[in-house]
Amino acid sequence: MIKKINPFLFPWIVSIIATSGSLYFSEVMKFVPCTFCWYQRILMYPLTILYGFGFFKRDKNLFLYTYPAVLIGNVLSFYHYGIQKFGFYHPMNVCSAGVSCSGIYIEWLGFITIPLLSFVAFTLLNIYLVCTFRKPKQKTL
Repeated sequence: MIKKINPFLFPWIVSIIATSGSLYFSEVMKFVPCTFCWYQRILMYPLTILYGFGFFKRDKNLFLYTYPAVLIGNVLSFYHYGIQKFGFYHPMNVCSAGVSCSGIYIEWLGFITIPLLSFVAFTLLNIYLVCTFRKPKQKTL
């Protein structure tokens, strides 16, 4: 008998890695998060707990509760990366005090920054959730 893999295992692992990486950069490396980084954290940290509950409870409705945060986090991290690497115009005054949102702490391989890592995590969650929990279309004769 083949045991079915829990559908919340992958998103839980991705959210744990993203949260751990975020905490590593701020607590170990002492990088001070900018405003957009805080917004992305606010969206990712609860996902770790929610997907943990989802893993144990196997509640398929959790998709409905978490998908908006994943989608918003995806858009914010893309926009943040665009501010850093492409100079997107940001009329919002969120970065006027404290750490600049265009500041780059890491730049691995010339393009991998912290917002890109966040974007990858949210994108993985986005794609996985859409592919796993969408309802198949009914064929009509």
